[in-house]
Amino acid sequence: MQHNVLILDFGSQYTQLIARRVRELNIFCEIFPYHHFPDDLSSYKAVILSGSPFSVRSDDAPHPDLSQIRGKLPLLALCYGAQYLAHFSGGVVTASDTREYGRANLSFIKNEELFFDGVAQNSQVWMSHSDTIKTLPTGGVKLASTLDVENAAYRIEGEVTYAIQFHPEVYHSSDGKQMLENFLVKIAAVPQHFTPNAFVTEMVSELKEKLQQDKVVLGLSGGVDSTVAAVLLHQAIGKNLYCIFVNNGLLRKNEYENVLKQYEGMGLNVKGVDAADRFMEALTGISDPETKRKAIGRVFIEVFDDESHRIEDVKWLAQGTIYPDVIESVSVKGPSATIKSHHNVGGLPDYMKLKIVEPLRMLFKDEVRRVGITLGIDSALLGRHPFPGPGLAIRILGDITLEKVRILQEVDAVFIDGLKSWGLYDKVWQAGAILLPVNSVGVMGDERTYEKVVALRAVESTDGMTADWVHLPYDFLMKVSNDIINKVKGVNRVVYDISSKPPATIEWE
Repeated sequence: MQHNVLILDFGSQYTQLIARRVRELNIFCEIFPYHHFPDDLSSYKAVILSGSPFSVRSDDAPHPDLSQIRGKLPLLALCYGAQYLAHFSGGVVTASDTREYGRANLSFIKNEELFFDGVAQNSQVWMSHSDTIKTLPTGGVKLASTLDVENAAYRIEGEVTYAIQFHPEVYHSSDGKQMLENFLVKIAAVPQHFTPNAFVTEMVSELKEKLQQDKVVLGLSGGVDSTVAAVLLHQAIGKNLYCIFVNNGLLRKNEYENVLKQYEGMGLNVKGVDAADRFMEALTGISDPETKRKAIGRVFIEVFDDESHRIEDVKWLAQGTIYPDVIESVSVKGPSATIKSHHNVGGLPDYMKLKIVEPLRMLFKDEVRRVGITLGIDSALLGRHPFPGPGLAIRILGDITLEKVRILQEVDAVFIDGLKSWGLYDKVWQAGAILLPVNSVGVMGDERTYEKVVALRAVESTDGMTADWVHLPYDFLMKVSNDIINKVKGVNRVVYDISSKPPATIEWE
């Protein structure tokens, strides 16, 4: 994989957005914690420093070793990164009288600066900081100002080093993508070679070299990620790929049968394994969401270990891990605190003598879909909403029982079928229902009821790192609510979740 751009994470909520914007320029990039990045930087063409919730003036401020970067590679420092360069290189950073947060406009742009090529004066930018740069670092040249921020952007003479106090990666910075393109393409001369076709060619070649004649077992879920991973591997090793679809008892209604049918005619070697009882037994009495995820992950691995022993000389376990899984599962002091663990990230127990291969682990979800199109996978399959690996277990708040699974499967089916029949399914990134651990008083047929409450969730997103709730039509919500209450025994109240990510997550657990 071409490295090209290194992003050092200081814990900003926007770090993943930096990567998304860079990838949109067909430039490959990777995120590393500021204190744990590769020793060998020879394959990188540029470095970006992220923002941070920390102040450079605090004792516990992130303090990276930039000795192999400053003056040696093109460097772009954003927000905290800009303040860090100023504070530790002869400048002065002070607390601002007012927190500089939200929209601002560039009131001054230095003429004939390549970084701002194509960016008009008064361009809107997004500020998010409580400190401000009063004095530029040694060799600093002011490039831009806003009405409230004198040193909104600067560069350092004698280096290819640029720094800005705002966030070009967020939507509200109207010319942010242009600035990133100016820095990466025009200033740093980073090649724009990261396309779906290039990825497929390079990954198939890499898989052939890595796997040779080894046998690989892959867990199919029916979703986009595992399917694209399977087709990539099939192109590389053909009949040596063994696909297994496990019924964990926590799938959507009729999904086990439907998914197996879906793979017919794709040329893949697929085996279905019904292990629902095994998973349900492992989840008995467990309510904590992290414990549920870990229990499901453990049984998932045990099932695969059993199945892999039925295949002679299998050497590898393939997984459909994607980049958000990797990012959200990495926890270091300060940056990128763990939101939730992912059962398909992080290695295998010692007893399972398989090596892991993850062909998609550096891709975001929308990139996986584009690769799937390049591979010729059916658009209906590629358009499927993401579904969590632990299934309905993390959409049932509290402990898991067969009756709760039945209720949620029925509710989910009404909701998803409704979205499809109303032509709304393809306008939604992800949708599902959540069974709440509360009962509600209701009236049915002149009788009092005391039954379950379900929440419906529908969000729009590009890659799942951020998401907004979808403004579904009131008529649709009214129809779905009526259908659920009338058709699903055990439910008498339906609510709609109008929270965005952040601060909420897409799933409730």
